[in-house]
Amino acid sequence: MRKFDSSLITFFYAWMGNWVLRLFYSTNRWNVRGANNYQDILKTGKSVLICCWHGQLLPIIKNLSGYNYHAIAGTHKDAEIISRICIKWGLNMIRGSSKEKGAEAYKEIVQVLKSPPALVFITPDGPSGPARIPKPGIIRAAQITGTAIVPVTAFSTKRWGFTNWDTFYVEKPFGRIFIEYGEPLFFDRYMNQKECADQLIAVMDKLEYNNLQHTSNEAE
Repeated sequence: MRKFDSSLITFFYAWMGNWVLRLFYSTNRWNVRGANNYQDILKTGKSVLICCWHGQLLPIIKNLSGYNYHAIAGTHKDAEIISRICIKWGLNMIRGSSKEKGAEAYKEIVQVLKSPPALVFITPDGPSGPARIPKPGIIRAAQITGTAIVPVTAFSTKRWGFTNWDTFYVEKPFGRIFIEYGEPLFFDRYMNQKECADQLIAVMDKLEYNNLQHTSNEAE
């Protein structure tokens, strides 16, 4: 049996994923709060880092699409598919991870942030975990450039969960999507990495709790 060209398979999955996700998201009702927390920074001519946990990235990417923002993706096969979908949604992709091409990706992130106003979206625990533990790259980039980190969380009332090293969520049609952007977080360049990571985790956990509380209140 003839084997299919892997590049054609990737192309097909990206093409299909783009249209399926567009359809699914168009049938959902969106509740987005706190977007001014990053929009106000951009209006002042400064750059901003947006971060969420890896499992929640899809609806946030869709919410940020169409504005020529930047996003980070790894170099493995699944990341290639997501990256192609992001490009179709109007995002500029930076490719690399802690396992492969991490140094190149980090340099590009810093370069983009030093050309404000720019927005870079990143999952600090991606692409391979451990889940909800930030890697040092986002913190170093924020410290060196003086860029604010704006955390964001997403919850959908109808979704599939795919479990690997974390649970990656894909929204189902005809649900509700709740997104909340938190207040800007600044790290002094001389702060300890662990202290910064602990602070980021605490802020993101609190934001996720607030978003779930809001979701529960809306459902009542």
